[in-house]
Order: sequence, then structure tokens, then C-alpha cells
Amino acid sequence: MLKIKQYVKAESLEQAYELNQKKTNRIVGGMLWLKMSTAQIQTVIDLSGLGLDQIEETEDAWKIGCMVSLRDLELHEGLNELSCNMIRESVRSIVGVQFRNLATIGGSIFGRFGFSDVLTCFLALDTEVELYKGGVISLEEFAKMERDNDILVRVIVKKTPGKGSYQSHRNTKTDFPVLAVAADRYGDELKVAVGARPMKAVCIHVPAEQLDACTDLKKFAKELAAQVPMGSNMRGSAAYRTHLAEVLIRRALERITNGGEKNAD
Repeated sequence: MLKIKQYVKAESLEQAYELNQKKTNRIVGGMLWLKMSTAQIQTVIDLSGLGLDQIEETEDAWKIGCMVSLRDLELHEGLNELSCNMIRESVRSIVGVQFRNLATIGGSIFGRFGFSDVLTCFLALDTEVELYKGGVISLEEFAKMERDNDILVRVIVKKTPGKGSYQSHRNTKTDFPVLAVAADRYGDELKVAVGARPMKAVCIHVPAEQLDACTDLKKFAKELAAQVPMGSNMRGSAAYRTHLAEVLIRRALERITNGGEKNAD
């Protein structure tokens, strides 16, 4: 059973950061899986009073505060137009609307969970994260880092025009994905992110000209899938995931070559 001794609503990021340096303290930002744990937490640190629940538009990016809910992402027209509806597609099967109203992008991205649809999707996009002490770095670099006690303040999605698609396979509609794939072509690069391996998502970078020159998407997808290490768990074996990767990558590339993700039903 989860045990909490003290609750603090942070008045500043500096206060939150200082409190978070103690191992027995924990920032909560929609990290709803914590409720299922047996952790004993001295102090819960709440960031909800710091105005980080807004999606701000600048000339060249969308800046998403760490307390923005997954439901807000699902409904945001600007982000979904930019991402060819990849963001909406990646979150719409996560448990239910009530859950998505509580779960936040900060909790999802900072957690770097192996099953995360959110991390997989944003890795394929031209995305950076803003850390309180670590500054602004690419999401791909952040995903490779070991967990620490910094604070993820914002997720920054650059307004880089592209064509993308999000694909996943689930045993049941609202279950964690057995495998997830996000692909996005922008500029001279094709990025393919593969998540729920069941380890955290990883990215493959391919020159876009390879997709342009491709005459056999099935073969191309198989070559890309072979670059991604897979593991086994109760949802599927490594061999099954490799097969799924071939199928989902091919579907994503077909969508890209046909103009990007269609509106979700």
C-alpha cells in the first residue's frame, strides 16, 4: 500500500527541486501508476500551482507545460494538425477519458515507461524537453539518460512540417500496447520510433531519400524492424514483437507516402 506522510504544493520550481533531492520525496504530476505501488513517501511535491498546465504557441514551436493532461493533448487542434493526428491517435486508447483528464505529459515523458504511447509518439516528432537544471535537450537524448532528480518543465514540439503516422497493437482496446510505432518524415530525415518492446522506445534515423526510392515497403519495413532489439513479457514474445514491428512500420510508411495520418474515428 502507498504511504504518504506529507503533501506540499510547491510555490516555485526552485522549492520543488530542493525538496525533490531527498530520495524519500516524490514529485507527482499525473503519475497515476504511483497509486498502485507499495512506496513509502515522506513528502509528495505538487506542481499544479505553477502554471505549467498550458500549451503555448510561439513562432516556431508549441511549448507544452508538464502538467498538461493527456486529454488536452488529444483535443488540441494545433498540435494534432502539426503531427498529422499522431498525438491524438497515440493517447486515445489510454484507459479512458477520466484517466486522460488526470494523467499528464510530464508524468508520461519523465517516467520513460516501456509501455508509453506518449514517449513513442513524441520521439518521432521534432521534440525537445526543458529541464529545470539541465536546460533544453532533445527528447531522444533525454530518453537515453538515467533517471535523476531534475524536473521536466516543458515539452517543446518544433513546428517542423512533416508527414507522420502512429500505429499500435493491443490485445484489448484499453490495454497497454504490445508494440507501438510512430514514424515521421520531415526535411531530409525519416524517424521511426518503436516502443513497448517492452523496453522504452528507441528511434531509428533514416535518410528520407531511402523512402523516396523504395519500391518494396514490406521489405524496407522488415529491414528497419531488424534494427530494433525486442524482449518478451506476458503480452508477447520478442519474435512476435519483431513481426509486429514489420507490420506496423509498413502501415506507418504507407500512411506517410499517402499524406500522413487520417483523422481518428
